[in-house]
Amino acid sequence: MKKSVFIGTLVAAGALASVAGATTLEDVKARGVLNCGVNTGLVGFAAPDANGNWSGFDVAICKAVAGAVLGDASKVKYVPTTGQTRFTALASGEVDILSRNTTWTFSRDTDLKLDFVGVNYYDGQGFMVRKDSGITSAKELDGASICIQTGTTTELNLADYFKANNMTYQPIAIDSNAEGEQQYLAGACDAYTTDASGLAATRAAFADPENHIILPEIISKEPLGPAVRQGDDQWADIARWTLNALIAAEEYGITSANIDELAKGTDNPEINRILGVEGDLGKMIGLDNDWAVNAIKAGGNYGEIFAATIGESTPIGLARGLNAQWKQGGLLYTPPFR
Repeated sequence: MKKSVFIGTLVAAGALASVAGATTLEDVKARGVLNCGVNTGLVGFAAPDANGNWSGFDVAICKAVAGAVLGDASKVKYVPTTGQTRFTALASGEVDILSRNTTWTFSRDTDLKLDFVGVNYYDGQGFMVRKDSGITSAKELDGASICIQTGTTTELNLADYFKANNMTYQPIAIDSNAEGEQQYLAGACDAYTTDASGLAATRAAFADPENHIILPEIISKEPLGPAVRQGDDQWADIARWTLNALIAAEEYGITSANIDELAKGTDNPEINRILGVEGDLGKMIGLDNDWAVNAIKAGGNYGEIFAATIGESTPIGLARGLNAQWKQGGLLYTPPFR
């Protein structure tokens, strides 16, 4: 009897060790779906339509990773998260990757044990006010009530900015962008503060966007990017190089329109390596050699994604700015694919 119990215990322990030892890549492949943490709803970045179909700049990262890993960009379960719940969702394993306009900071990288795999949008914190308020500068917000999402970097930035300028303010705490929009439009606060890109996206959804202005001051650095849990280097590499593939594809002229033709082989060794024509880059991260082809096909290269979701021809209307390729004076730059 004791021997049977002992053997049974060993089997159970072995099973638990097997589960505990499974990598994120193995989990995703076994599940057949990528669990991706996104915003609860921010037009242009991550929002569902009336039929529950998600789209946006951050959603495109989810689709690209699913394409790279599963060969099918539609194999994504979108998990809405708030500023307060997003890190718990990632740490607990509820999501495999967080693609939710999240700022890469020292404490999040080290204390929260996150691995940021790159920057997909260089941003900064700003302020939005009603046009008829007459306010034209953040320096005129002394004594104002300001809507601000809890659990975000904007809280500390706001406190630092007002202290540095000897001003006071009344914080109006909100849990989500939807609540912030509601409170701001209801007049509960004089101004709404978050990343400037988020303000542009929020304003675009208003019935009267022309009656609201984003003030010129940018009071912080907000490098936004996807994050994964620390401790699984292979998965971090997959997420990192998927993002890099999207950025590099734009630099090398690989688009959703010409990728099938380029995947037959070109005179450019870097393009050939990215598209799996030469070398074994996919094998190095546990994927098929056409992983980058599937990632890029999911929504196009970085430039195509930007233009389609938040670019100047969309209601969001964002210029590339710092998010232009390095050859155009921006900050987008990837290590070599070799």
